[in-house]
Amino acid sequence: MKVFIVYAHPSEKSFTHSILTEFIRGLSQANHSTIISDLYKMKFCSDMHITEYERECGLCPENAIPADIVEEQRKINDADILVFVYPLWWSDCPAKLKGWFDRVYTVGFAYNHNGAPIGLKPKKALVICTAGHTNEHLEEVGIAESIRRVMLYDRLANVGIKDSRLLLLGGMADKENTDIREKNLKATFEAGRDL
Repeated sequence: MKVFIVYAHPSEKSFTHSILTEFIRGLSQANHSTIISDLYKMKFCSDMHITEYERECGLCPENAIPADIVEEQRKINDADILVFVYPLWWSDCPAKLKGWFDRVYTVGFAYNHNGAPIGLKPKKALVICTAGHTNEHLEEVGIAESIRRVMLYDRLANVGIKDSRLLLLGGMADKENTDIREKNLKATFEAGRDL
């Protein structure tokens, strides 16, 4: 299968980058092909330009879709599965990834002006989210449910991807706990291998 990974973290020394590496290792073992959009490395512009806004809201529907967005949409259309890998920052994804959704999910590609989804080509997705707090804490305070509602429902099911799941990798603030680090790396490798 072709797997399109959208990755959002600025540091290659981060645990999130280690997670990306393990996930790709698992995918390779299962003979899946991958393409990655490393949003920070590619200096992806997360800000919507006025011409994009005017096209999206229907003021100027003839405005062209920028080339960088056409390329991201091509990657989506070429994929069987979408995967998002990112850290949890202030209860959501990094701004670069939020901006990716804002700009890439254009009218006519992901939805119509009446709000109805068109349906993206991939019908399966995986969200891999690293977090400092433990999974138990994130469940207790409602942040885990918020991630599921925003990512799995709004950003995936709303564009036709009903088969999606969240792999929440919490507990990373405890730098001394190598067991949780190894457990999260193993879970990520297995997620790639078994995708």
